[in-house]
Amino acid sequence: MIVNVLLFASYADALGADAVTVEVPDGAVLGDVVTAIRGRPGGDRVPSVPLVARNHRYATLADPVAPTDEIALIPPVAGG
Repeated sequence: MIVNVLLFASYADALGADAVTVEVPDGAVLGDVVTAIRGRPGGDRVPSVPLVARNHRYATLADPVAPTDEIALIPPVAGG
């Protein structure tokens, strides 16, 4: 299955795009999506357990994925 993943800030910079598509097996979970992204050039800058949102809600890496889901990887935010 093909899923779209939104990237922000340092993750977008690392992967060179604001969004990417990845292919994961049917029945995949968010952890599979993260693994696919980490396997791309620049993906090593994404931690193995990043903050992930699915359909505008925070999610865990064990949550299932559907091709219609909006998935976002959210980098750490610093403020001051």
